[in-house]
Amino acid sequence: MLLAAGPVIAGTPSSAGTKSADDLFAEGQTLFDAYAPPEIKAQFEFPTRQKWDDFMARLQKTRETGSLAELAAYEPEAKAVLKVLRPLPEYRDYAAWLSDRIEEMEVAKTAQTLPPPPAVPSNPGGGQTPPPETVSVAVPLYDVWVTRLRDHPRPARADEFLPGLKKAFTVEGVPDELVWLAETESTFNPDAVSPAGACGLFQLMPATARALGLSLFPFDTRTDPEKSAHAAAKLLHELHGRFGDWPLALAAYNAGEGRIRRTLKKQDAKTFAEIAAVLPTETRLYVPRVLATLMVRTGVAPDGLGSPVKPVTVD
Repeated sequence: MLLAAGPVIAGTPSSAGTKSADDLFAEGQTLFDAYAPPEIKAQFEFPTRQKWDDFMARLQKTRETGSLAELAAYEPEAKAVLKVLRPLPEYRDYAAWLSDRIEEMEVAKTAQTLPPPPAVPSNPGGGQTPPPETVSVAVPLYDVWVTRLRDHPRPARADEFLPGLKKAFTVEGVPDELVWLAETESTFNPDAVSPAGACGLFQLMPATARALGLSLFPFDTRTDPEKSAHAAAKLLHELHGRFGDWPLALAAYNAGEGRIRRTLKKQDAKTFAEIAAVLPTETRLYVPRVLATLMVRTGVAPDGLGSPVKPVTVD
């Protein structure tokens, strides 16, 4: 069969910093010829550039505007792409990125079989206090992610970075459990770069990074673990202050503050659960994944995650 794939993430392969997309595509063809096992070559052809670009464009658009069912439908094609990329040593990080996207597709597929979530209880004026919301109601798909992530190995470089990251988050007044956001964002790879141009452990976009005091030239400080941690913690602190809880703050971290604010207003809503179904599929999957990661790695449930406090003044 002829395989469709996506464009290589600029900067992801170790030598990609000075290469164009055309160079990376040509390199991929060479690596496939040199390293792909015979059984892979017998099953798949390396794609044309048009097919290569088309897959990623479609996948990205579906993550932004498509439904969970539409995202789930990409699973067979994405797994075929992954089989081709995994044997190529220079594309190890891209394969890891795609593997994460496949996990989103699998969760999206699982979501199709789940019963509708129970309605959030209301108080119709009878004087009775409605029972508290369960985590699964407050954060749809949280339970699905917890089940999946329990067996995930701890990221290889997590323990290398955790002490410095936790110190940065504490200084910024943000619960240090949130440093595990880096597992979802980058699997603790400080050099990770997304197709959209986000970079570093906490996948900050260029404009966001500059607004938070990071520089991109002559050295991109988003790749500095502690500097990027301070910036990410500052942003999380600000977003919690604007939205009042962590699910909405995380949704804004992923989709943008303006989009979350507009969606809340349009839906006349106050919670993540009320707007999840109309958010980008990426964000709908991202928020429960981050919170489930915190639960698996730290034992802290979403309702046990503390609010920000005043940042520490450092002399």
